[in-house]
Amino acid sequence: MAQAADIQGMRPSPARRWLRRTASVALGAPLLAGLLVVPTAGSAGAAAPDKAPTGSSTVDVSLDTLSPAAPVKGDTLTVSGTLTNKGRQTIDGAEIDLRVGPRLSGRGEVDDAAKRKGYTPGADPDAIDDKYTVKIAKLPKGISQNFTLAVPVDKLDLDASGVYQLGVSVSGRTAAAPFKQVLGIERSFLPWQPEESDKRTKLTFLWPLIASPHVTAETRSDEQQTPVFTDDALAEELAPGGRLQQMVALGSRLPVTWVIDPDLLASVAAMAGGYEVKSGDTTVPGKNRAVAGQWITALQKVVEDGKVIALPFGDPDLASIAHRGKGVSGTLSHLQNASTVGASTVETILHVKPSTDFAWPVQGAVDPGIVDVATSAGAHHVIARSDSFKETGSLPYTPTAARPIGGGTTAVVADHRLSTAFDGSLLRADASTLAVQKFLAQTLTLNEQAPDNERSIVVAPQRMPTTAQAQTMARALEALSGNRWTQPQDLVAASEVKPDPLATTKVPRASAYPKKLRNQELPTQAFQDIRTTQGSIDSFETILTQPERVVTPFGNAVNRSMSTSWRGRSLEAQAYRDAVLTYLKDLTGEVQLIDKSDVTLSGRSATIPVTVQNKLVQGVDRLVLRLKSDNIRLKFNDDGTMAELPVRIGGGHSQSVKFDTATSANGRAQVTARLFTEDGTPYGEEMTFTVKVSEVTPTVLLVIAGGLLLLVLAGVRMYSHRKRAVASDTANGDGGEPEQPSDPTPDTGPESGAPSGTGEKVDR
Repeated sequence: MAQAADIQGMRPSPARRWLRRTASVALGAPLLAGLLVVPTAGSAGAAAPDKAPTGSSTVDVSLDTLSPAAPVKGDTLTVSGTLTNKGRQTIDGAEIDLRVGPRLSGRGEVDDAAKRKGYTPGADPDAIDDKYTVKIAKLPKGISQNFTLAVPVDKLDLDASGVYQLGVSVSGRTAAAPFKQVLGIERSFLPWQPEESDKRTKLTFLWPLIASPHVTAETRSDEQQTPVFTDDALAEELAPGGRLQQMVALGSRLPVTWVIDPDLLASVAAMAGGYEVKSGDTTVPGKNRAVAGQWITALQKVVEDGKVIALPFGDPDLASIAHRGKGVSGTLSHLQNASTVGASTVETILHVKPSTDFAWPVQGAVDPGIVDVATSAGAHHVIARSDSFKETGSLPYTPTAARPIGGGTTAVVADHRLSTAFDGSLLRADASTLAVQKFLAQTLTLNEQAPDNERSIVVAPQRMPTTAQAQTMARALEALSGNRWTQPQDLVAASEVKPDPLATTKVPRASAYPKKLRNQELPTQAFQDIRTTQGSIDSFETILTQPERVVTPFGNAVNRSMSTSWRGRSLEAQAYRDAVLTYLKDLTGEVQLIDKSDVTLSGRSATIPVTVQNKLVQGVDRLVLRLKSDNIRLKFNDDGTMAELPVRIGGGHSQSVKFDTATSANGRAQVTARLFTEDGTPYGEEMTFTVKVSEVTPTVLLVIAGGLLLLVLAGVRMYSHRKRAVASDTANGDGGEPEQPSDPTPDTGPESGAPSGTGEKVDR
């Protein structure tokens, strides 16, 4: 039969060739072992660290493009890439060939094929027809050479629908090895579906718009409350070619479900309205308002008819809350508030009503505590991942994503292989191309696992894809267009699909949570810091006439403090929390008591003024000023040693609060002044000053009165004496001006020029 096939010019299929070669290799192995001498590490001696690669590792082959990614009948497959000679000798007579392996059976074989390296004679398939070979006369050492192979698909001898491993090899000769041999090979995958499938896998692809926090709690004192950003790095992501700009531009033409952190929308909207950026100890005007406005406008158009999932504001770290923060009072309240604020933010900015019914833990890793935290914030669906929600049975296929896990909660289990297909750096064209082909291969083999069992699969990629990763994901989804073996489906619909009865519904134990992820969580101290900050906000809010000017920016900053994006950045996270609390303390310190010097009281009663200053731009109210004396010799209105008076001050003003006092004896009294809120919570620092009581007795008053009387009598006597002298001069006939006597010598010494004593003197 083989001879007849050769005579008729027919070639066996790749699968049959593969089986025949494998059998030949097995039968001839003993003979080859005796004929071939393969140097071992022991016989060759220790390799030098800089030893050049040899054999099928001599030439590095990169496959930069493979088009079309999923060909159909009548297409021409074009493969282009680069050869780089990493050996020490020039390669003569280089030939670049395409090799098509047998059809891969199942997702596991795709995984195994992706790990293969190097060329194995007899095990690797033959090159296709020499007609499509590309020849290069010489490839000097260290030199790279581009190549392009173009082969009609019908010349690839593809059998039934499925995934085939595709290899590009380079063969040639060197001075050390004058015989022709394979010097380099690179592999990829070729999905092949010649006929439309009646059953298609429903595919949900999440398209996340998430960024790390860039907005501080600080705002300017103008009417618009111009926000202050930590830096202007967000503008780089929004600008043309930036990560977030590419996510919106690429996603606009793809069947995806948008998963959005409302904080990103709020931050960009704030930029578009005018913002400032920290620069050392000051701030400078932001220069990218137009860029932010353009991005928001573009996103609004994209999501008009799309499905939008709103995460809680700031994308809080559910696992950190469950494992480290749940025991800190107020933490779950913050999460609930973040969910409420997130929904209103998306609706206000994008003018669409989002779904807030989904929680997305980091990398889809779940345990009972994480599920409890997620549902406490109102979510009824938790986006998990199959490497966390491992199957306990022996299902021969990948089950549908939706799984009921009890309590009315559904776990939407994303596929691990597909969700991690675009991890890592995809800046190199060959890495990007391989990621696309592997993704397509996995989706096709998944569809063929159980063609009569139509399933719903979810892909949840990394939270913040790079530009290269986003572009690669888009290429993969575009290759699936036309409903080849998948059919787009949004996340809400995927969560409502009838669950597979054989799929596991057991939530993993807490001990099964990945240690690597646990080590990246926010510490308990982070939630204690947040509690301290919130306590200060609550106290401050009660005295403000416009509390929303403080509550909103600080509330958002608290939510950002719990962000998932802080994972792996513990020092930056701590710095952000510290900055929020420091700025809050600065603001609360703008309402304060003015330092008061010591006071001297003369008499049985007097008034003591204490000044309260408000440097805020808004008024304060519902404050009381409390004075307390440590001695009964100083009382307030005969009511005792403590008194309180209400305080209400306009923005940028001060108020002098006056306390009536009564004294009973001479001496000193220590007075403590402090502000309190109406509910009795201390506000700010206390201030102390000394009051010196100096009462004037009746005897002293008599002495003073007698002295005053003597002065009056002396003055009358002097006046009478002068009048008689003037009359005498007139009688003697003097017509000129009378001679004026000099002023009398004063009875008291000159007034002291020394400064007065310290303290204030308050008279009756």
